[in-house]
Amino acid sequence: MKPANFEYHDPTTIAEALDLMARFGDQARPLAGGQSLVPLMNFRLLRPAHVIDLNGVGGLNYLTVVDSALHIGAITRQRQLEKSNLVAQHWPLLREAAAFIGHIQIRNRGTVGGSLAHAFPSAELPVVMVTLGASLILRNQTGQRTVAAEDFFVSFMTTALEPAELLTEIQIPAPPVQCGWSYQEVSRRHGDFALAGAAAVIALDTNGKITHGRLTLTGTTPIRARSVEEALLGEKPSEALFHAAAQRASETFEQDSDIHASAEYRRSACAALARRALVQASQRSATRLKGTA
Repeated sequence: MKPANFEYHDPTTIAEALDLMARFGDQARPLAGGQSLVPLMNFRLLRPAHVIDLNGVGGLNYLTVVDSALHIGAITRQRQLEKSNLVAQHWPLLREAAAFIGHIQIRNRGTVGGSLAHAFPSAELPVVMVTLGASLILRNQTGQRTVAAEDFFVSFMTTALEPAELLTEIQIPAPPVQCGWSYQEVSRRHGDFALAGAAAVIALDTNGKITHGRLTLTGTTPIRARSVEEALLGEKPSEALFHAAAQRASETFEQDSDIHASAEYRRSACAALARRALVQASQRSATRLKGTA
């Protein structure tokens, strides 16, 4: 298939891009890596009248730390997350999850902001951003607003972005000192879309008790297990604790059925992956603590 006819725009500044977004509204689509947008256009599931290419816009491709928080430009390539020593050292969950995205060729072109704005249910980065408590900067011609990742994903491939807005930056706070992390997913083959996934961050104190816990599962949107996180605080890690937490996290969450997997399978897979993620995250936290003792 070939896309329907559209008008191509090639802005070189953020101001110019935002002007185009304001002018064309919901008839326009921004183009970053194109790994999600182009296939949808080729199948004519999307037929934008205007495509606004962000690749020539300066100032949207960066990884930097400001006041202990990681700032990521929206068109930063996914492969850069894998290769960054800064990310590996301080935000290892982000690096670990990025390695599951498609294949290297996909990650070389795919962008961080594009994956988040596309909001595909099985995508890795939305789940991780919710787990890490990221904030997303959304800009239009008149200003900008900050939206928590947890509030950004509204429904299936639907976000809080307004028609004239662009996602320009992602900000991720520093995780707790000596925390452990884990991203787990299952797919038919390496590089395929995930059928289910889970991300966890666990921090232990010197007595081996949990002082910080985050658990997020894949679903129609990323599903943060808040009640489970609260129940973990003050407990010592154990297989029984994490098994019960994973079951509780997955049993009531809404999952969809499609040609790839049933909702029942996805709930079962999420439970298994959540348990593995919690176990591995706690083990990594314990290892880090030993290293500083």
